[in-house]
Amino acid sequence: MSAEPAMRPWILAETNYAHVKECSYEVAVLPMGATEPHNLHLPYGTDTFEAEAIGSRVCEAAWQQGAKVVMLPPIPYGTETNQSAFPLSMNVNPSTLGQIISDLVNSLANHGVEKLLILNSHGGNDFKPLLRELHGTTPVQIFLADWFRGTTADVKPQIFENPDDHAGEMETSLALAFFPHLVVRDPESGALLADEGATNPTRFTAVNSGWVSITRPWHLLTTNTGSGNPHQASAEKGEMLMQILVERLSEFLVELSEAELDEQFPF
Repeated sequence: MSAEPAMRPWILAETNYAHVKECSYEVAVLPMGATEPHNLHLPYGTDTFEAEAIGSRVCEAAWQQGAKVVMLPPIPYGTETNQSAFPLSMNVNPSTLGQIISDLVNSLANHGVEKLLILNSHGGNDFKPLLRELHGTTPVQIFLADWFRGTTADVKPQIFENPDDHAGEMETSLALAFFPHLVVRDPESGALLADEGATNPTRFTAVNSGWVSITRPWHLLTTNTGSGNPHQASAEKGEMLMQILVERLSEFLVELSEAELDEQFPF
């Protein structure tokens, strides 16, 4: 008879009260996902699966280095107003997400956990305004990591052949590495059952050049919701990216766990 897997004390959903009441957690990590289509080959839960895979490994690495860190259950919904034309793309408006996070921040403050990292895995979520709104209203010091943006911006060109935006080479590589059973392939050739992820330009040069931004209507931008070519993805590339994410974010969590909350924090 095989033994049951051991409880991971850095994962709140797996942890019991007997442990929690004796453990003085210093840092919480809140993974933020989404429920939306990802081209023809990746699951609707891709952003949430990525957030959980990254968050659990980052917290484990930090815990092994002595950080008192705990990963909260991932939030599987995000802002999807620009994907509303696609079936079962499940939208939660920014103001609603902000209220959910605010309530969770209040819970953390009530339990004496005054350091929080929001680990965002969905491009439609924009939490920087929320950080500004909550600043000074709570004892909880809040940090934000959009792992697909600033956290890995400098290394993505070294790992991936194709720049992408959604369900392309990067996300497909993570899926192949960490939830491959949910990636759809041709049963004979093994090729991804996905289109090329081509996108349509708008009629405005300023928008196409990035000088002016809009909320892009995804059904007009894409063919099958993918933005970026996934066909050069590999599990090895996904593992390379994960290693960098774990190294960078776990080091930060260790530093954050050890940091004193004084009047000069975070300076």
